[in-house]
Amino acid sequence: MKTDSILYRLFKTFPGVFFELLGQSPVEAEAYEFLSVEVKQTNFRIDGAFLPK
Repeated sequence: MKTDSILYRLFKTFPGVFFELLGQSPVEAEAYEFLSVEVKQTNFRIDGAFLPK
């Protein structure tokens, strides 16, 4: 699966940035894994999702 979104690369490299944007502690990112997720439906893909580890 190919991901080319600049936001995907940013959040994959620096996951704490997402939580800072939400006004949360970047340390909270340690409890999540950032992945590209494909939903079974004529190839509907979410280029980035924070999922609990």
